[in-house]
Amino acid sequence: MKYYSTRDKSKSHPFNLADAAFAGLAPDGGLFMPERIPVVDMARVETEAAKSYADMACYLAGLLFDDVPAADLERVVRDAYDFPIELHHIAENYSTLELFHGPTYAFKDFGARFMGRMVGLLNNGGPLTILTATSGDTGSAVAHGFYDVEGVRVVILYPEGKVSPLQEAQMTTLGKNIYPLGVKGNFDDCQRLVKAMFCNEELRSQVRITSANSINLLRWIPQSFYYFYGYCAWKSTTGRDMPVVVVPSGNYGNLTAGMLARSMGLPIKGFVAASNANDVVPKFLLTEKYYPRASVRTLANAMDVGDPSNFERMMALCGGDVAALKGAVKGFSCSDDEILAAINEIYERYDYLSDPHSAVGYLASKHYGVDGFWLSTAHAAKFSEVTKAATMQDAPLPDKLSAMLDKQRSFEPMEAEDGALVDYLRRL
Repeated sequence: MKYYSTRDKSKSHPFNLADAAFAGLAPDGGLFMPERIPVVDMARVETEAAKSYADMACYLAGLLFDDVPAADLERVVRDAYDFPIELHHIAENYSTLELFHGPTYAFKDFGARFMGRMVGLLNNGGPLTILTATSGDTGSAVAHGFYDVEGVRVVILYPEGKVSPLQEAQMTTLGKNIYPLGVKGNFDDCQRLVKAMFCNEELRSQVRITSANSINLLRWIPQSFYYFYGYCAWKSTTGRDMPVVVVPSGNYGNLTAGMLARSMGLPIKGFVAASNANDVVPKFLLTEKYYPRASVRTLANAMDVGDPSNFERMMALCGGDVAALKGAVKGFSCSDDEILAAINEIYERYDYLSDPHSAVGYLASKHYGVDGFWLSTAHAAKFSEVTKAATMQDAPLPDKLSAMLDKQRSFEPMEAEDGALVDYLRRL
């Protein structure tokens, strides 16, 4: 399998897996896509999923990463996916795929743990710096996914004061090869800084860097696997086919991973891009005009993205056809007040605590009368301030999360300036 930039329309500049993964962003500024999208055997998918998530993921990974020795790939997959995934039926017409049972209690464990192990397998070129921007959960998942991986340093940029205390604790208490930077700005500033480093040829000649954001294909592609598992669980429990999947969306790596799964033959009817007040993509689906803007801070902070990187992949997966995209994806957005009301409604009606991002998924499901399920992307305890404000109830805090809050935090503050980050990376 070769990989091409979304901007390489003639497919004249192929990359192998290692080169694409370690480049992160393509040299022309585009995002990497596989040269072809393999077609799955759904009967095989359902058989493997009935065994375990890891068994199913081994089959799917083998189709997408066909140049990695099978034994090595299986070891990566089974080591990465040693935690449960559950389709939870909240009520007769409301189901959610819980993706928050991993070590950092967020869906990004699925991509980050796979990538960390694959980078360890593929890296034979000396010290490598993983450079990642985060609006919340990406940073903690990447920090834990790459923790103590030999030859790898992880630099995490997060907007200081704009992530939850628990998210910050997960990024700033590990030490060793994890280097968190508290940027004086918002997520878009963090993401802009990361992109600037990848476009800085002088820096890249001195420092070997790649990214673990969803722009990196090793983070992005494995997120497609849980759509297959969710489909199998939904079909086996409901007896129905062709579900609609509602995806809480920020940088759109999650949604585009679902679109990749559908392109591989997963029988999904379509998607809902469920957004908070940062509604650039829902507005595009209405107007066919893309107007990125500065992100707005909300209660669902991991979705506070005003210029989503993966929009290019959304268009690429639809062959650049806006009508095809609109046929596959519906948009939805909501306010903070609506998010709080939804968290309270889910708790009062169904005795279920939801984090704010997943509550956006519930609202979108309710709005469209979805026959399918929404993705629950984080444990409610990670946003306990929000859930308590909505329900007056404390979300039970898992022991592992509680222990992190008591640890000493360490990060370096940084201005949102390119030169400051260049200097830091050179020093590191």
